[in-house]
Amino acid sequence: MEDQEYFVYIMASGKNGTLYVGMTYDLAKRVYEHKHDLVDGFTKEYGVHRLVYYEFGGSFEGAWRREHRLKRWNRAWKIELIESVNPGWLDLAERGFSFPERAVSAGAH
Repeated sequence: MEDQEYFVYIMASGKNGTLYVGMTYDLAKRVYEHKHDLVDGFTKEYGVHRLVYYEFGGSFEGAWRREHRLKRWNRAWKIELIESVNPGWLDLAERGFSFPERAVSAGAH
């Protein structure tokens, strides 16, 4: 999977709700799994089904580092990141998956 491009993403239970940060190489499949509670764990337990943010993470290593960095961010920073691109907390999966940019958001934190 070295040649795969990975995504880092944030799911939410709703606006300003419970947040989950993850990474995957197949964003559409992973979001489907979260939305339909196909995998036991945090998102199933807390009803975290809305894709509110995603970015390209590049290689596995780059995405893994970015995911773990975001997980260490405080909640306010994560909300600021989400609202910088999705102020209405829309479910981006409902709008279809289009990936116009391949740049990883550097983030200020």
